Amino acid sequence: MHYTKIMQSLLLSGLVACSFSSLADDTVRTLVAEKGQVHIEAFDQGNGHTIVILPSKGRGAGDYDEVARYLAADGYRVIRPEPRGVKGSRAPMDTPSLHDFASDVALIMDKAKTGPSVVVGHAWGSQPARMLAVDRPDLVNGIVLAAASIGKLPAGSSEKPYGRMVEAIKGAGDYSLPESKRIEYLKEAFFAPGNDPRPWLTGWYDETHKAQDHARDSTPVEAYWSAGDVVPILDLQGEHDAVVIPNILKSMLGSRVEHKTIANAGHAMAPERPREMADAISAFAKRVYSSN
Repeated sequence: MHYTKIMQSLLLSGLVACSFSSLADDTVRTLVAEKGQVHIEAFDQGNGHTIVILPSKGRGAGDYDEVARYLAADGYRVIRPEPRGVKGSRAPMDTPSLHDFASDVALIMDKAKTGPSVVVGHAWGSQPARMLAVDRPDLVNGIVLAAASIGKLPAGSSEKPYGRMVEAIKGAGDYSLPESKRIEYLKEAFFAPGNDPRPWLTGWYDETHKAQDHARDSTPVEAYWSAGDVVPILDLQGEHDAVVIPNILKSMLGSRVEHKTIANAGHAMAPERPREMADAISAFAKRVYSSN
C-alpha cells in the first residue's frame, strides 16, 4: 500500500516516465453483448478511434494479442470479437450464414457504441467484415482485408492448384494428426519460409470451422465480396501467402483499393509479423479517420 502511494505520487509529479493512459492501454477489458440465443464476447483495449479485428477461420481473437497491443499503443481502441463457438461466444451453429456472423460483430459494436469504424478481416474473417459493410454500412468506414481471398476472380484469371492446399489447411488444425505432420501442413499453408509455425499448433475450434464453412457456402459471393461500393479498402498481403492470389482486387474495384505487401509473412501474418501488420493497419486507419 505504501509502495503504491509512492508510485502514484511520482507519476503525478512527472518523476517517473509513465502515465495512467499508457497503463490503461495495456488493460484488456471484456465486452459482452446478447440478443436472443446469441451471446458474443470480445476483447476491448486502448482508447481512441476504433479498430475491430475479425480472426481467421476456426481460430480466435487471441491470435492478435501483439497486433492489438501495438495498435492500442498507437492510440486506437481495439475490439476483437470471438466468433460464435470460440471460448465464451455462443450462438446457433447448425446453419449460420455470413449475415449471422456479421450480425454478431454488429451486436458487439452496437454495445460498445463504436460508430463507424475500421474493420480488419484476416483470411476468412474478411468475409464477415465485408458482409458487415453491406448489412450495416453505418458501422464501417474502412476495411482491411488481411491475407484475404477475394471470393471471385477477374475475367481471364484462373485459380491456383488447390487440392493439396485444402489438405494442408484442414490438416493443420487436426489434433488427431501427429504434431510433426501438422507442423508440415502449417508451414505449407500458413507460414512463410523460416517462420515458426508452433504458435498455431493450438487455438483451433472445429465446430466454429464447420459453421464458418457453412456460412461461406450458403451465402452468395456477390452479396459481400466487394464490401458494398463505398468504403476504402486496404488489401494487405503476405509476401509468401500460399493461399490467396495476389494483387487482383484493385483491378476489380479501382481506386477504392490500395495494396500493401508485408515482407517475410505468409497467410498467418499476425504471429509472423505483428509489428508490421499493426503498422499497416494503423497507417490506413489514420488516413480513413482523418478524411472523415
